[in-house]
Amino acid sequence: MSSATISRSGSLLLSFVVCSAIVCGFVAANERFVHWFVIPIFVCGVIVGVDGIQWLLGRHDLFDPAGIVGIIGLHFFFLAPLLHVHWDYSISASLPAIDPPADWREWLGRMAIWNAAGLILYRIAMNRAALWRGKSSQDSVWLVNKTPLLLSAACGLAISVCAQSWIYAQFGGIGGFIEACTEKSSEATHADAAFAGMGWTLILAECLPILAMISYAATVGRTRVGRSYFTIIVVFLLFFVLRILFGGLHGSRSNTIWALFWAAGILHFWVRPLSKTFVFVGVCFLIVFMYAYGFYKSLGTGALTALSEGEKPSELGERTGRTFEGLLLGDFGRADVQAFLLYRLSLPDRDYSYAWGRTYMSTITLMVPRSFWPNRPPSKLKEGTELQYGVGSFDSEGWASSREYGIAGEAMLNFGPAAIPPAYLLFGLLVGRLRRFLSKLHLDDVRRFLSPFLVILCFWMLVADSNTMLFVIVKDGLAPAMVVWIGSRVIRYSCQAHSERELASGMPAGLTS
Repeated sequence: MSSATISRSGSLLLSFVVCSAIVCGFVAANERFVHWFVIPIFVCGVIVGVDGIQWLLGRHDLFDPAGIVGIIGLHFFFLAPLLHVHWDYSISASLPAIDPPADWREWLGRMAIWNAAGLILYRIAMNRAALWRGKSSQDSVWLVNKTPLLLSAACGLAISVCAQSWIYAQFGGIGGFIEACTEKSSEATHADAAFAGMGWTLILAECLPILAMISYAATVGRTRVGRSYFTIIVVFLLFFVLRILFGGLHGSRSNTIWALFWAAGILHFWVRPLSKTFVFVGVCFLIVFMYAYGFYKSLGTGALTALSEGEKPSELGERTGRTFEGLLLGDFGRADVQAFLLYRLSLPDRDYSYAWGRTYMSTITLMVPRSFWPNRPPSKLKEGTELQYGVGSFDSEGWASSREYGIAGEAMLNFGPAAIPPAYLLFGLLVGRLRRFLSKLHLDDVRRFLSPFLVILCFWMLVADSNTMLFVIVKDGLAPAMVVWIGSRVIRYSCQAHSERELASGMPAGLTS
């Protein structure tokens, strides 16, 4: 038996033990867990926890997509459903207009059965895709062409500064911009009128922090000064400030936290491998930031006024609905939303008809400017609203549910629960191919600048919908990808001459122009 097989077997056993201990703890603490729903949730935790355990044990690289999905998946598929029951937290608490099921546990359990089937296919597909070599006899390495890279990045930085300055000027300064961004309700309308027509300007404005980090890493590289943790911490803090000023004030916590993840990946691949201790400290900082930023989303600068007048964070959280429970279960989970969709689809008298792929097709139409197609299909807004609230509840000119349903939720909107396992099979194929691609990259391949972003997309694919995925790819990935493409020179080599030892030590063998 190979060491890799032993490693996987040991991780499976450890995942089983850890998940068993957690379930036993919940059962001991709350009698509501003496219910069959914990069994399929436990199975999901064991399956997805294998990669999470291997990541924690250092058997996966820090930015290995399978390890990241494993860690996130432990919360998404396992802890979040259990915490929903333990805290008695569900969408019915924040949206009293819906007609909730009599017992959420039954539908969390039924959803976990579908998820377990999907996760089995996910693991099979991921492992197969990671081993598939394809038929190409040529491979390539993209080396840094520093002068074009820095010049193109400088152009992007200048455009970003101009775009962000123009946006602030439109609102009378940063204070006016913050006031326009302050969220007034938990459910958004179709479009924010204050920012109508600013889509591409906002995209251009937000690319500065990442372009600055790419320029820094390409310039400093693995020098002694750049590798010191003091320098890395200073760079992180500067990046954080830039991200707040260029995109962070717009009201989306994900704008900041995933940009920090990307920046950490760039430093990890190009400057110094980061330790898990450093990552743990960073995660703690991000959780505190996301909790505090939730108050900003609801109250803007009024949150600081409330805190300065003596209002406690817990009281502020209750007043605004921005609680710690909501952060963990609403931002990083979809358990109650997906269970509710499954419940609505199972009603014998439901009036909802499957979208049959309309939400995916409408996402493609988002590439067409609204000026050319004013009445574009409303992405998943119509289907999501009508499944939750009934046919006819969708208002094309006003309110609609803005919830994210995740890969499984959108599959249900289109084809029903039976589409969940195939959706996760596709997800596994993409994660496996990404692992294969990243493992083949040379140490100095310029595409490593984009590697963390590709890992981020794995998370978005799990928790977000297709329209959000497209938006993230265009908004966050387009400008950096163009800079990387311009600032690279491609060298091809024969796969037969490929050697992992040669790649690790220097230029690949068999290089040809």
